[in-house]
Amino acid sequence: MTVQDIRSFNRFYTNVIGALDYGRRLYAPYTLTESRVLYELAHAPRTDAADLRAQLHLDAGYLTRILNKFEEDGLVERGPSETDPRRRRITLTTPGRQAAALLDERARQSVGAMLDTVRAEDRPRLAEALRTVRTILGDGRAPRPEDVVLREPAPGDLGWIVQRNAALYAAEYGFDADYEALVSRIVADYAGDHDPRRERTWIAELDGRPVGCVMCVRDDAPGAARLRLLLVEPDARGLGIGDRLVGALVDFAREAGYREVVLWTNDILSAARRIYRRHGFVLVAEKPHHSFGRDLTGQDWRLDLHATPE
Repeated sequence: MTVQDIRSFNRFYTNVIGALDYGRRLYAPYTLTESRVLYELAHAPRTDAADLRAQLHLDAGYLTRILNKFEEDGLVERGPSETDPRRRRITLTTPGRQAAALLDERARQSVGAMLDTVRAEDRPRLAEALRTVRTILGDGRAPRPEDVVLREPAPGDLGWIVQRNAALYAAEYGFDADYEALVSRIVADYAGDHDPRRERTWIAELDGRPVGCVMCVRDDAPGAARLRLLLVEPDARGLGIGDRLVGALVDFAREAGYREVVLWTNDILSAARRIYRRHGFVLVAEKPHHSFGRDLTGQDWRLDLHATPE
């Protein structure tokens, strides 16, 4: 292995993915760096300028010029950080999210077209080769919170939500097939008819695989959104994924005009309940019940989106 081997591969791969071919209009009207900044902002709703600069290893002046351009174009808003007033929080506006979604869709189509040329029997070998490169060049380091991205569901992800909920809750809490049936109905209802302006699903992705999810759907009560199916894979816990998923949902619900977010859970889900409490949810009712093959205590939680944080 020589330096020339790696440089040769880099030239080959940039040609394969069309990174330099602006004729494809993959990133237009943005540069590759600008597109990456938009991507990071879309998948980390609470990013501030310092975090963004560190994640992307960008010069501070260069990033400032990009953010100034985005602000002039109405793509981002900047304000003081909620946790440190010395920092500047950057948030995508509605046009900014639309631009990021368009770029993401173009990238998915481009990579999808490339994968269409790969034979099915070769795909596992390709996936393993990519994992090997990441492992070796990543020096075997443990995953970091910034390695996790939040995105919208891709084809197959809704099925993954059903499968992983059923498998994890059976393994960790002994839930029976009734729980899988409930999750299946929730996901089917969402897939069959949801309003993207008022309802959304987030997938947390790490190293190219889904490791978490949450859904925001309209509740029967007027003005209320309902949080559903929060899940984080066991091997991805400890990276703040649950916090980020709930934070993204709360931000979305507030911007969508809901007055409150409600959820139903069970008292045995202690880690999830701690996350809800950190985000300002309040326990409003609880009641014993027998469901999913278990004696449980169900709990109703509520977050008033118009309340002033303490």
